[in-house]
Amino acid sequence: MNSPSPPNAPSDATPIGWTLTFVAWLVATVSTLGALFLGEVMGYVPCILCWYQRIAMFPLVLVLAAGLFPFDPRVARYGLPLALAGLGLALFHLALIAGWIPENIRPCQQGVSCSDLQVIWFGFVSIPLLSVLAFSLVAGLLVATHLKGSK
Repeated sequence: MNSPSPPNAPSDATPIGWTLTFVAWLVATVSTLGALFLGEVMGYVPCILCWYQRIAMFPLVLVLAAGLFPFDPRVARYGLPLALAGLGLALFHLALIAGWIPENIRPCQQGVSCSDLQVIWFGFVSIPLLSVLAFSLVAGLLVATHLKGSK
């Protein structure tokens, strides 16, 4: 005789949802540590858009960790807005560097220029590109977590 499971019992999607959220947390943590390393150890001064992207990425480390212990499949509701805001900023930054943004709406008028590339690896990998990749991964993993948890 099968007894119904209690309302707070973990669903079958919990292990995969936890793993997806953990990987998203790992990406956010590595991105945060990388940004801190470039700024504090290597001495690169972030531009305004980089600061805004940091504002979106740094809290994700805490938000996603809070959603892991105990696992809360609703963590996507809290993390996804930050990831999407950061992704939008990173895409804007990448478009600015590519020259697709007109000169008159560039946000970095004082301090470090947002269109200057301080770091380029392998001839094409820049910090804004890494930011786009990190925010895309986190957002994609959170969407997958939400979809697995809603089934």
